[in-house]
Amino acid sequence: MDFELSEDQRAFRDTARSFAAERIAPHAGRWDEECHFPAVELREAAALGFAGIYIPEAHGGTGLGRLDAAIIFEELACACPSTAAFLTIHNMVAGMISRFGTDEQRAKYLPKILTAEHFVSYCLTEPGSGSDAAALRTRADDLGDGTYRINGSKAFISGGGISDLYVTMLRTGDTTARGISCVVVENNTRGLSFGAPERKMGWNSQPTASVTFADCIVPIENRLGREGEGFRLAMMGLDGGRINIAACSLGGARACLDSALAYVRQRHAFGRPIADFQALQFKLADMATDLDAARLMVHRAAASLDAGHPDATKHCAMAKRFATDLCHRICDEALQLHGGYGYIKGTGVERYVRDLRVHRILEGTNEIMRVIIARKLLEAA
Repeated sequence: MDFELSEDQRAFRDTARSFAAERIAPHAGRWDEECHFPAVELREAAALGFAGIYIPEAHGGTGLGRLDAAIIFEELACACPSTAAFLTIHNMVAGMISRFGTDEQRAKYLPKILTAEHFVSYCLTEPGSGSDAAALRTRADDLGDGTYRINGSKAFISGGGISDLYVTMLRTGDTTARGISCVVVENNTRGLSFGAPERKMGWNSQPTASVTFADCIVPIENRLGREGEGFRLAMMGLDGGRINIAACSLGGARACLDSALAYVRQRHAFGRPIADFQALQFKLADMATDLDAARLMVHRAAASLDAGHPDATKHCAMAKRFATDLCHRICDEALQLHGGYGYIKGTGVERYVRDLRVHRILEGTNEIMRVIIARKLLEAA
């Protein structure tokens, strides 16, 4: 395995790093405090190709791989994990439409998604079915005239209320996973409504809201894939989503480690820089080692998904569990190293602690990641 980035990877890594430093980092604290959605900056990121990273060039995308995406999202998340994470969801939905949509659907939706003229949301979780996603109850009934009538609700939807398209998992058949289909619901569709924005611990630069369908009529031609394929499509999308959110954890942890290194060099106690104290040196060494280990796991998973490796799902679950746990701990340790200053908003470390906490919950909780890993191990035994 070659651990060095290619020349192209270094180039788009540097582009993402510069964009993050110039257009995201100076505003991230304010976006967090004001719950501001940075639509302008997200569209600027799209102009760099970051709204369709792994969409084939034939479909208008950048044509990069999952490893390339992980490198880019780490850089963006180093400035603001919340904003970078929204862009990962946007890319995930774009990827689903590109991969599973018809030529007509791609022509209809992708051009505005890839420029971020239209923002998109992924609707799977429901109030009564989080980790047990196959138990979803939101229903789409075939009316026999080329339309579905949708009733039900989705919970914790990133972009709820501001997105233009909602790629939604719906029950069109029996109560098993085989009874689920995937349908694109456009904003302003009659019967589509949204709850008030959730007040959250973190991820405040992107709105989160419930999505409700009340006799919502949607053309059957908006369905992605065949009827009954929705759960499979959802799970395939989540493999990449887990890599993406793990990459965002890498970026947040790296920012906190960098902040901690700078702080211990300039902070003095007992007549010398606290960087001279061996106890703190050991803590920093462990943080750096954990970050490197997490990055290797994420990159291995991304390479597996790019290669279509038979263990890709297991690798993605492992990387997501490992990276999100360790990276949140790195942020917390960085806060501790800052002492009281870490707990106030001036350093920015507390924002990363809050933002990265949810990474251990979404895209499948880390407990569910352990279930997936164990099943794969037992299947191979």
